[in-house]
This record gives sequence, C-alpha cells and structure tokens, in this order.
Amino acid sequence: MVIVLEKNIQEGDKARIRSFLEEKGLTIREIAGVDETILGAVGIAPLDVREVEMLPGVERVIPITKPYKLASREFKKDDTIVPVGTARIGGLRITVIAGPCAVESRDQILECAKIVRDSGAVMLRGGAYKPRTSPYSFQGLGEEGLKYLKEAGEREGLPVVTEIVATEHADMMRDYVDVFQIGARNMQNFELLKRVGALGRPVVLKRGLAARIEDLLMSAEYLLASGTDNVVLCERGIRTFETATRNTLDISAIPVVKKLSHLPILVDPSHATGLREKVPPVALAAVAAGADGLLIEVHPDPEHAASDGPQSLFPGQFEKLMRDIEAMSPVIGKEIQHPARRKTGPARLDSPEPRRGARTRVGFQGERGAYSEQAIFRYFEHEEAEPVSFQDFRGVFAGVLDGSVTYGAVPLENSLAGSIHENYDLLLQFPDLKIVGEKRIRIIHALIGLPGAGIEEIRKVHSHPQGLAQCADFLNRHPAMERVPFYDTAGSVAYIARQGRREWAAIASREAAEVYGMEVLREGIETNPRNYTRFVFIARSGHPDVADPDMGSLVFSTPDKPGALFHAMKILADLSINLKKLESRPILGKPWQYMFYLDVELPAERASFEKALEQLGRTVADLRVLGVYRA
Repeated sequence: MVIVLEKNIQEGDKARIRSFLEEKGLTIREIAGVDETILGAVGIAPLDVREVEMLPGVERVIPITKPYKLASREFKKDDTIVPVGTARIGGLRITVIAGPCAVESRDQILECAKIVRDSGAVMLRGGAYKPRTSPYSFQGLGEEGLKYLKEAGEREGLPVVTEIVATEHADMMRDYVDVFQIGARNMQNFELLKRVGALGRPVVLKRGLAARIEDLLMSAEYLLASGTDNVVLCERGIRTFETATRNTLDISAIPVVKKLSHLPILVDPSHATGLREKVPPVALAAVAAGADGLLIEVHPDPEHAASDGPQSLFPGQFEKLMRDIEAMSPVIGKEIQHPARRKTGPARLDSPEPRRGARTRVGFQGERGAYSEQAIFRYFEHEEAEPVSFQDFRGVFAGVLDGSVTYGAVPLENSLAGSIHENYDLLLQFPDLKIVGEKRIRIIHALIGLPGAGIEEIRKVHSHPQGLAQCADFLNRHPAMERVPFYDTAGSVAYIARQGRREWAAIASREAAEVYGMEVLREGIETNPRNYTRFVFIARSGHPDVADPDMGSLVFSTPDKPGALFHAMKILADLSINLKKLESRPILGKPWQYMFYLDVELPAERASFEKALEQLGRTVADLRVLGVYRA
C-alpha cells in the first residue's frame, strides 16, 4: 500500500507510523516528492487499510492493485532516475551504453572503450562470463576479463556494465562492476535476482526470450524487494515464429512499461535484430518510442569477434548512429547524455554531481510552468534547482546582480520568431554578468482548459502573442475561438484557472497545465513543429569559469570605415574559428551605429581563441566577452 503523509507531519508521528507498519511485518520505503511524501509498505502481512488511515499524520492510503508493488507506477508516480557515477539513466536524457559482446583481451577492450567514449557513450559494456547455447562456444575470460574491463572503464572515465550468471560470483564481481546485468536467460533465476538485489548496486534486467511484460516487472520486484533501489529494465526482443531477425523487438513494450512502472527502460537493438545493418534504424525507432537509452554492441573488428560479430557495429557505424540520435533527440524533448570530460577544472554549472544543502535559486521571467522554467529543470537535471519568478527580463538580470538568485535563465532566440532583442541589449547593459551555460528546448504548445471542458465549448483563447501566432493554423480551424493576447503563456493558464470559465482556454505547455491543475484539451497545436528556443544561463562575473567550454559569445563595435566588419571576420577565419551567429543591434544614443553580437565555436586549442581576442582588440572597439560555456 501507499501511505500519503500530511504535508506538515511531525517527525514523531512519522516514526510511529513506521513502527506500526514494521511491527506488522511490512517493509517500508520512503519517497519524498515535490508535493507530497509517501511511505510504501510491502509484504505479505494482512492489514486493514482503515487501521492505517486512522493514524495521526496520515492523509490517505492507496492500495496497490498490481502484483508487482515496488516496481508499480501506483507505488511511485514520478519516473525513477538511476545514478551510475556521473551518468544517469532516466529522465530527459538518452543514455547510451556500448562495447563488445565479450571481453576478448586487454588490448581489445582498451581500444573499444576509447572508441565508444570518443563517439559519446557514457558507460562501457562487455561480457566476462558468457552464457552460450553451445558448451563449445567462447565462454568469456572470467575474472581476468573483469580486470581488463575495469581498467578500460577507469582509463576512459566510463562506469562498466557486465552480466552476472551465477550467485557464487557476486562477492568477487562487486569489486569490478558498477552495474550488474541480468541476462535474458536468467530473468527468472529468482535466487540470482535475490542475491544481486541484496548487493544494492544498480542492475540492468533484460526481458526473457518468451517473457510477458508482467513477468519482467515481477522479476524487477525481486530485485527491488531484496535491497536495490536502482533497477533498469531492458527490452531485447522476444522469440516469435519470425526468422528474418535474431529476435522480434517488441517496441510497444516501451510505452507499456512507461505506463505501468516508474523504472527506466533501455533497448538492446543488437540482440533484437542480430544484424548490424538493422541496428541503427531499430535504435532510432526505440528512442522515438520513448526508450531512456540504448545498449549497443560495438567491436573494433566485428568480423573477427569471438562472439556476436554479425550484430556488432563497426566504429564508424556507431559514431554515425550517435550523431543521428543527437539530431533526433530534441524532436522528442530529450537530449543525448554526453560522457564526463577527462579534463579537470572548476565545477561546471551543469555538473552531474548533485549539490548538497540548499537548493540553487534560478531566476526566470513569467509564471510557474513557463518554458523558461522547463529549461531550468532540464539544465539542472542533477541538482536541486529552485525556480524564482520575475515579472520581466530586466528583473531576472537585476536579481542575479544583487544576489537574490544565483543564476538567471533568459531566452535569446527562437527558431521561428528570431532573436529576443531585449535580452541581447540587457547583456550589454549588465557588464558584471556573464553567460555560463545554454539549453535548447522544443516548444510544444497545448490548448488548456478547465477539467471536463471540451474543445467545442471554447470561445476565448488566452496566450502570449507569440503563442497565438505560432498556433495560427489550429485557431483558424476553430473560428469560434477569439484570440486574447496575454503577457505570458503560463500566466494565461493561471488566469483562466482563477476565473473558472469553462468557455475559456489558454495556449501554453503541458507542464503549465499540471502546475495549475488544468486539463490538456489538445497537444501539439503549433503550426510548425520545428519550434525551438535557445536559453542561456547568466551568473555574476565572479562565478568560476566553466570547465572545458566549447562556445563563446562576444560583442563589439567597429570603426565607421569600409571593410571594418570584414577585417574582424577575417581574424576569426584565419584562426579557424567557426562563426555560429552574427547579430547587430543599434547603440543606445548613437543613431546609425551598431554593436555586433557573435557566437563562435571554441577551437580545441584554446590559445587560438585567446589570439583572436588579442587581434580583435586591436581592430574593433568596445570588445567584450559575454561568456564562454558549453552548448
């Protein structure tokens, strides 16, 4: 059962509830959410729900109807994010785990680790113990292979994932492994599940060859009930009558699992297809279907691999697949997770290590549920960020300057509407602030109304003028809907929620509807789905420099003479610095004179950028670096 606690419960009451349940023989898990704290109680002890409901501090009790309790969405409504070193599985990032089917030699796994890391994988896979159909096939190198795997992972900064096939290996493997994998053949080896679960390590659990989704979740329940909180499911194809591929990938399992369980789910396209040319399209389909990541076999020389060579990607194929995933991920509102950088340096704004203590305050313009707030949560995915609302953009800049917030999130440009000139001007007007980060998010507009309202009832639609303009085709198809400009998209949702008029609606994000308890009447109503906004994060100039930046933003003016801008651009070209954006803005109080804003890619050799700044300083006027950061 799930026991929802009162918001202001006293610690003494919580302790008494715990003791009462534990005395009944139940195992207790506490989950602290944003809006409520719950206790999950599981076990075989009979208990009358009314006994629990009467305890002081209990708001309500929800029975869990599914046979799998801890893995159920009823137990935990928010998605679980599994931490593995600096990587995370789940949430808004796509995690790619890659490596050979088996560790064959020290040189082979060291080479493969470098290949997959350089292409963007965040974890290294490789089998040391290989359960094979034939007893005469390569069975793996055992503990020797684990030593090589660990060395390769440590050298490249990648956590390692490997399969455990026997309970007696558990204690020995614990010294080498970051994530245990339970293979398809062992999915219902319950003694192995209990032993691995008791280790408390993250576990990747593969679906069995003929297992139902419920069977998979029941196996996950064994792991969770035995002690680990971090279980990752993996769909790797099931046996059917089809023989064109090694297995049949049940891609529908991804959304089904997402609805039934809070656990993240990976897809293994290598075992699903068994053919390397089929792996990339199936991998992209899995990402599009909502998979939290991929488990992919890559080998430096697949044609001479000791096992599963036909399904292992060549290094070039894997590199292209990673680029394709990165190009596709913004369309589904996610981003591919990148490996931790090898270099050491000052802490980054988006450091994956969560901060301790107070939450980081980040200012944004608008109401709760605004797209700016979404950018904050995505950028600070691994930290406790507290969004702080400001009425206008200038207030955000001023709040960062006076220290009332640590960072500010401001939009700089939209892929359809162009640059937000006000914020370019504010960057110039606040010289003591600098850009320290960037996040791009897809803007998905929804028509939002009161719960129970229907589209046919709507007569007035409120939103920011940009929101109304970007949904013009939808509104044109509904001429009965009057367009009412409002100062903010999320603010328009808050407004119609307060007014309580069924015939009124707003255009904003799904997140805004959830914040104000409203209902999404239609989602994805924007005319052009290629609608993205680029947000930058600003901080005071004393903020530590970003480690290993790849972008820089500059501003300068030029002398009033022919070729002045050309000469500035030539400096960048001669030093092989790629110009990503050039924007001009009038200089306040100086008619017909302009400042130029530039975004450039930083070269691998930072000295080239420093040399460019030195040369620009002798060629242009008022040169200022707005920030160097990671895009």
